Amino acid sequence: MANENKKSGGEATPREVLIVGSKLKAAIKEAGCNTGGDVIDAVNMYVHWVVGQAASRAQANGRKTVRGHDVMLKL
Repeated sequence: MANENKKSGGEATPREVLIVGSKLKAAIKEAGCNTGGDVIDAVNMYVHWVVGQAASRAQANGRKTVRGHDVMLKL
């Protein structure tokens, strides 16, 4: 199920890859860890979610332009 998201009916739809896999693997290696086979898909799905949240925030504020402050992380 590489590079897919689930629809409400259980069907999977492919998502365009928005990250550079080799760069992600290098960052994980630099942190002293190994990269699992599913990590690229998981990070890609998370990035798609963040983009969706930022776009929703921009639209809620009456804008079509997503700005840096629309990408908010709640830590």
